[in-house]
Amino acid sequence: MRITDIQRCEVRPGRLVEWTLSPATVAAATALPEDSRPPAYIQESHIRTARSLREDGLFVPTWVGTAFDLPGPVDLDALERALHTWTVRHETLRSGFRWAGDELRRFTLDPADVSLHREEAGHFPDADALVRHLQDRFDTVADALRWPNLLYTAVVRDDGASVYLAFDHSNVDAYSVQRMPAEIHELYAAATGAAGADAGPTAASYVDFCEIERSHADGVDGRHAIVERWREFIRRCDGTLPGFPVDLGLAPGDPLPRQRMLAEPLADADTAAAFEEYCRPYGGSMTGVLAATGLIVHELGGQPVYRTVVPFHTRATSRWSESVGWYVGAAPIEVPVGGTRGFPEALRAVRAELRANRALARMPLARVLRLLGADFRPVSPDLYSIVSYVDTRGLPGAPRWAELKAYGLLRVSYGDQVCVWVNRLPEGLWLASRYPDTDIAAKNMRLYAERLRDRIASVADGSLSAVS
Repeated sequence: MRITDIQRCEVRPGRLVEWTLSPATVAAATALPEDSRPPAYIQESHIRTARSLREDGLFVPTWVGTAFDLPGPVDLDALERALHTWTVRHETLRSGFRWAGDELRRFTLDPADVSLHREEAGHFPDADALVRHLQDRFDTVADALRWPNLLYTAVVRDDGASVYLAFDHSNVDAYSVQRMPAEIHELYAAATGAAGADAGPTAASYVDFCEIERSHADGVDGRHAIVERWREFIRRCDGTLPGFPVDLGLAPGDPLPRQRMLAEPLADADTAAAFEEYCRPYGGSMTGVLAATGLIVHELGGQPVYRTVVPFHTRATSRWSESVGWYVGAAPIEVPVGGTRGFPEALRAVRAELRANRALARMPLARVLRLLGADFRPVSPDLYSIVSYVDTRGLPGAPRWAELKAYGLLRVSYGDQVCVWVNRLPEGLWLASRYPDTDIAAKNMRLYAERLRDRIASVADGSLSAVS
């Protein structure tokens, strides 16, 4: 699925309809006792970061979401039934948190207590005005420090509707977002009585996963090998977590900058396939993207070792494959690029680091940092920069994403880090990045994207020599 922001996802005029959890549902949640299942460390870190930034006077929207079309005249009652069934199916969407002193305590609604409230938001003849309205509404509702923190919308036209869903990040990850169009299409078909449509069973609960993961993490102490590995990595990063090692035009003590979005094709399907074939002996395209990035940032920034944190999913068994949640861990890698003789050597170095360190992603980084006793008080929504690679072609509905104008949505607001996502789609490779909105960062990120595109193409067509 193409990742972008609300400004670049082909929003078209129409009549806007909104759904959120009903006042009766909110009232029921207010009266709920505590759910003993704790937040995941990644959820707690996210919410505490949002609170810390808010206390510093900065509102930083960080919602994520999806956009996709429903073709044909749309039955809004059926769509509402589909959205309700989907919300009930995924327990994290009916679970939230409240503060008890400085502790986060969970509450979770029973399925029978969940209902949606529909509201007509008006006709928007101008697409730009509609984009502004949607962003403002998502900023207000899909906020880490409120509940409910999700909003469903549809822009209705005679020939169909465009659906836009937004969530606070604590509830969903990119994989969850990319599964939504197909799942909701299936539920909509079932709600309209389409032949063969099936509403399907309730998915495994991310809330249960949070309890399991946290129990395992809390059984680890500061002497564990994973904690020691992170300790050494952070020490070599001068006591912090790594940023993107190019000049971003920022100075120590600067206010948290606004961010800018870069989203564009990186390679067509044939080029992506040839790049994958070349990189397969070294672990595939993820290894290739990281190796290429290490060489490019060395060219741009000069650092002899490329240090970064690589995101990995934590859906370790098929039990969690259809579950909506934030199943993401992180592993450090260190790749010597200053003296590297060619792309194959960089590929071998990245492969070795990924093999050695991938298991570290099973331990939540927030737990590791707590055990290290480091003062990582969040001053940015991102603790570190990332380069992520995901092959999304096997996800349900992927062949129809282009036809249905399906997008994964990111809110680009404030931050001093660089986040890069490279997705393999049926039509090729897609690059998305958010980065500080400075002229220097824009120049260097443009250079990075161009050199990454060129290197992938040169590997694919065989023009890259073995030592280049």
